[in-house]
Amino acid sequence: MTVADETTGARDGTTGAQETDFGFERVALAEKQARVDDVFRSVAKRYDLMNDLMSGGLHRAWKAQLIAMLRPSRTRPFRHLDVAGGTGDVAFRVLEAGGPQASVTVLDINEAMLRVGAERAGARFDGRIDFVTGNAETLPLPDATFDAYTIAFGIRNVPRIELALQEARRVLKPGGRFLCLEFSKVDLPVLDKIYDAYSFHVIPRLGARVAGDAESYRYLVQSIRKFPSPGLFAGMIEQAGFRHVTHRPLSGGIVAIHSGWKVS
Repeated sequence: MTVADETTGARDGTTGAQETDFGFERVALAEKQARVDDVFRSVAKRYDLMNDLMSGGLHRAWKAQLIAMLRPSRTRPFRHLDVAGGTGDVAFRVLEAGGPQASVTVLDINEAMLRVGAERAGARFDGRIDFVTGNAETLPLPDATFDAYTIAFGIRNVPRIELALQEARRVLKPGGRFLCLEFSKVDLPVLDKIYDAYSFHVIPRLGARVAGDAESYRYLVQSIRKFPSPGLFAGMIEQAGFRHVTHRPLSGGIVAIHSGWKVS
């Protein structure tokens, strides 16, 4: 299906460097971001098309559910931050669902993805959207600025997820909401076998044929398996200081929407 990974504090006994997962590989923490950047630089132009092909269009329903949970205001100012959303797919939906006072900042570390989003946006939203290059672990944004924060199929690519969660809380206003749409753990006995076969055998071939890159999509499939279980990830969200944390599985657990609130 698509996009990116769990960070650990394990250390290499030889070099003392921190390590993390890059798909099924162990790599130095400092190396992961560059390798992730290469993946998304390679697939940027075909990213949304591949999402449609890999998920059979289901990613649209998942994102629609994300926006339904978000409920951007139609009657008052609503400042939204979408992280790792370079192509603008979620941001455009937020603006269409919200009122004329809604605005979205799209932040992505990958400039190739941001260029795709800016081209797609054109002049459609009358200055209510901006595209910013930045790292989810160190957001170049002031404290207590946004009413809501979303990240869809991106947090698995962040080398240090706990830092990204802390930054999400920092930039939210009191009462602001964190929402994360991410691949999860399939919990239906027959579906899990079908899903594994499809993921490991069909998706890399699709990537080779449509995007000219099987290896990037092989990594994306592997990274799904390395992401924490819904319960463990919910614990990470709570540890970052969010309250009323929940997760909602969709499509038999293929994905889940994680929610948390900044209470104060």
